[in-house]
Formats: sequence, C-alpha cells, structure tokens
Amino acid sequence: MAEALTLDAFARWLKQFAETVHDNVGLLTDLDSAIGDADHGTNMDRGFKAVVSVLDGNGFESPDALFKKVGMTLVSTVGGASGPLYGTFFLRFGSALQGVEAVGTQELGKALRAGVEGIVTRGKAELEDKTMYDAWAPALEAFDRAAPEGTAAALAAAATAAGEGRDATTDMLARKGRASYLGERSIGHQDPGATSATMLLESAAATLA
Repeated sequence: MAEALTLDAFARWLKQFAETVHDNVGLLTDLDSAIGDADHGTNMDRGFKAVVSVLDGNGFESPDALFKKVGMTLVSTVGGASGPLYGTFFLRFGSALQGVEAVGTQELGKALRAGVEGIVTRGKAELEDKTMYDAWAPALEAFDRAAPEGTAAALAAAATAAGEGRDATTDMLARKGRASYLGERSIGHQDPGATSATMLLESAAATLA
C-alpha cells in the first residue's frame, strides 16, 4: 500500500503551484487579455502569494483545516472569477477530507471531485463552454481510470488529460463569462482558467506522487 499523503506534501504542492503561477503571470495575463479582463495572471499570483504566507505562518493539524484556510484566503484576496472558483475548489476539497485519517489515492480522488463539483456549482459551467471545467472533467476521468495503479499514475494521467482539455478550448466558442460576449471572436484563444487548472494538476503530479 502506498504511503498516505502528508501535510508537508500538500504544502509543497501549493507552494510549487504558487511558483508556477508566478513564473507564468505573463502567459496567463496574455491569454486573459484576448478573451477576458487581462487579470487572471496577476490575480492568481496575488492569491497564491497570500496562500504561501498562510502556509508559512500556521501549523495545521489536518489536511481539511489546511485546505479550508487556503480556500478562505483565496476568496478574500483574489479578484474576478478566480477567487470564488479556486476558493470554492479548495474549500470543498478540504471538506471532503474532514475526518479522514490517511489520505491515499481514493481519498485524494474524492477530494478532487468534490472540489470540481464546487466549481461547477458556482460557475454553472458545462463541457465545451470554454472554461476551466474543460480541463477538469477529463482530468477526473483519467484520475479514476488510473487510480488502481496508485497516486503517482493517477495524477500523471490527470495532468495529461487536463492539458489535452486545455488545448481543446482553443477551438471552442465561449459560452460562459466575459469571453462569451465576444461570440465567434472567442474561437482561436486558449482559455486561461483551463490553463491554470492544468498547472495545478501538473504541480500535484510533481509533488504528491
């Protein structure tokens, strides 16, 4: 049996994602400038800098306490759609781990799904609306298929599938959010939310495996 994921591992995941976001602020901003408010990169960078500060300044007793604090921090520091969506993701992720003594592959998969269900509930997104859900939906399916092989395989499969979903958003017509106002002009642009969601899963694959 694979070892359970630790609080330190979860902290490494979030810190690596914060570094990835910081290194890709320009990319996320450029993507958002084409079909949104041009603030996805800066908003995410600000939010996850605050998350890192929270991680460094607190001793958490359980994964659910850690992720609920992360979620609340994002809701209070990130503007635009990113704060509520990512904040909801981590709040639901944490709630799914409440009372769980050992977080293995199955528990991680349930937490990821709970987080994404929170995103869907808040954002009302469906597949091919050209949103981050187009990366998350195939990622969850890939995770579940690979889960019997363990956490490393499941996260690697999820990250790969998310990247494919992210790439597919380029040819989609936006049906949600500010991008939907552009109509046909939204086609040909990669969705910034799907891009950052893929980064989150890639960071998970690199740190939680």
